[in-house]
Amino acid sequence: MTAISEAVILMAGEGSRLRGFDKTLLKPFVPVLGRPLICYTIDALIRAGIKKANFIVGYQSGRLIAAVKQLIPAELEPCFIENPNWQKQNGISLLAAANELTSPFLLAMSDHLFDQSIVGLLLRNAVLDQLNLALDRKLDSIFDVDDAMKVQTQGDRILKIGKDLTVYDGIDTGLFVCPLDIFDYLERVKRDGDCSLADGVRLMASEDKARAVDIGDAWWQDVDTPEMLTCAQTQLRSRLARHDILTATARPDRGNRAENQARTGNNHPKMKDPLGQAE
Repeated sequence: MTAISEAVILMAGEGSRLRGFDKTLLKPFVPVLGRPLICYTIDALIRAGIKKANFIVGYQSGRLIAAVKQLIPAELEPCFIENPNWQKQNGISLLAAANELTSPFLLAMSDHLFDQSIVGLLLRNAVLDQLNLALDRKLDSIFDVDDAMKVQTQGDRILKIGKDLTVYDGIDTGLFVCPLDIFDYLERVKRDGDCSLADGVRLMASEDKARAVDIGDAWWQDVDTPEMLTCAQTQLRSRLARHDILTATARPDRGNRAENQARTGNNHPKMKDPLGQAE
């Protein structure tokens, strides 16, 4: 497996489409089968052997950091990086980590669920001097294809990426292995101080620096709206029953405790690492 030990998790946005009018609930703590959404990503990182996780925060960052800290086990080193321009696109959030990384890294979205097998497949097949995107070619299985980030490929080479593509053969799952020069590409595509991750991938693809790793039959789901959440919970419940998802040994109590703190701002001084506590 590729020796990737560090990850970046983008979680700076407001998440208003999923939270609706509930301003007290932070998107990474929206419950999915009784556990905060972010718990699934943390589990995936640990199982993949990631040693350090850089969480990019912005919206209500103080509350978010305090709550996420309750979920981090001793074997995962957390680093919280503030994006003061969190209202801008996700490329700006990734750029906030530019001075923290010294080697290729795993990039994940905090609002995606995915089979653990996708992470392993991506790490095993990554080419470290290129951008590697985990790609879903099962187009008929995409819940909301209109909202999906579409990708056109030739073999494993990425040709085009964008939500408005009319010719495409895969969907961006939101999981990447990135080389350090992705930051240079994001700087190059900035317009009026803003850019998206897709803008950077598009430029890298134009210079033959972006490739796709097919996830095969594995499952993933973006959780951006209440409808996506409902779909994700249905799929996840079925997969958990078959012990086929990364959270088969989940501990719901640890996430619920942190979620309550995220709502109330109550950080009890005697609270230890909930992830290490027994049921």
